[in-house]
Amino acid sequence: MLIMGFQKMTLLDFPGRIACTVFTGGCNLRCPFCHNALLVTEIDKSTAIPEEEVFSFLKKRGGLLDGVAITGGEPLIQPDIKDFIKKVRDSGFAVKLDTNGCYPDKLKEILDEKLVDYVAMDIKNSPERYAETVGVDNFDLAPIKESIALLTSGDTEYEFRTTITKEFHTVKDVEGAAMMIKGAEKYFLQNFVDSGNLIGKNLHACDADTLENMRSAAQKHVKTAVLRGI
Repeated sequence: MLIMGFQKMTLLDFPGRIACTVFTGGCNLRCPFCHNALLVTEIDKSTAIPEEEVFSFLKKRGGLLDGVAITGGEPLIQPDIKDFIKKVRDSGFAVKLDTNGCYPDKLKEILDEKLVDYVAMDIKNSPERYAETVGVDNFDLAPIKESIALLTSGDTEYEFRTTITKEFHTVKDVEGAAMMIKGAEKYFLQNFVDSGNLIGKNLHACDADTLENMRSAAQKHVKTAVLRGI
């Protein structure tokens, strides 16, 4: 496992849990608004964190933490991600997995074996603007749709979420994204925040009124649409 970051406590990354967060390195997408660009485009493997360091920490935190959030980058590009998750569970912790939905075969294995307690999947944009938004020409939406179906038809708790930028998202775009996940339990719209470590440039957050219009448009198609961190 290529672990490039480790946050030792979070109350935000894993709903309902006091958790730590493991950041994996590498991603197949190049979203301009990605706030973890150093985990995507400028990976220095010499600074990777050994798995043993993570598990040594977890061994000392039993009873204080009850969950581990695994994010990236894109965790499912890691060849040994399933083994890592199993080790976390064997250590007595619940697991949340963040994914961009591009690897439905790996996701299915993990769901079928009930290795995770919660999945958060990014929905980048409407189908018409997906390739533009993820920075990949001729992007194939089929794996995304397959991952959506796995989550909505399964029994693992999940959420879908979209990071909103003024340059890439309109109300119509967000409604198109919501239509992709029609009937989903939870859809979160989170406003863009410039981390100072982006892949793209000159990106901006949306104003509150536009965000509310986006939420209302999304609400037509999902069970619950919520603005997060606004």
